Amino acid sequence: MDSVTGVGVLDKAVALLRVLAQGPLSLNGLQAATGLPRATAHRLAVALEVHGLLRRDAEGRFDLGPELATLGRAASERFPLASLALPVLSELRDETGESVQLFVREGNQRRCVVSLQSPHALRWIVPEGVLFPLDAGSAGRVLSGEVGADGWVESVEERESGVASVSAPVHDAIGAVVAAVSVSGPIDRLTRRPGQSFGPQVVAAAARIGRALG
Repeated sequence: MDSVTGVGVLDKAVALLRVLAQGPLSLNGLQAATGLPRATAHRLAVALEVHGLLRRDAEGRFDLGPELATLGRAASERFPLASLALPVLSELRDETGESVQLFVREGNQRRCVVSLQSPHALRWIVPEGVLFPLDAGSAGRVLSGEVGADGWVESVEERESGVASVSAPVHDAIGAVVAAVSVSGPIDRLTRRPGQSFGPQVVAAAARIGRALG
């Protein structure tokens, strides 16, 4: 697997955690899902288990551990944006029928902090926690300060072939852009003018989240 941070063991451990977020897996399942050598997957999984970040279920499969719940509660208390935004984003996903994401800026990149999947079989899936560049995709452009006259930015196949998206900024109480709300999906449904399809809904959702921030 490719190194994201340059610290290979950390990247591999995070890869294990992310695949297990989808459900418990046996060692063989972990190896298949991550592409790691069996010995490496086992060594990392056991080490994470010692720290409480993983556990074994009744069938002996690896699963997320209790320490993650503790860390997650602490993170939510210190970074309430995701929890405040979730009800609004859930409504947006149900209204549009498409995948919905919330991104925040981290330096020259953007991180997905909430990702809700479309109910359609053909959908665009963005893993929570993933980092994308700022220079491609509507959310990256929003977080870079670009906003259209109607309050949204659209993109078509800027980062991934066959994918379109429309995003709008979330402003805090002093007007600073703190996040970007996105609706994304296949061009076949969103068309090459995704802003016309869902721009107003995305702008309205972003405004509601901004008001919730106080």
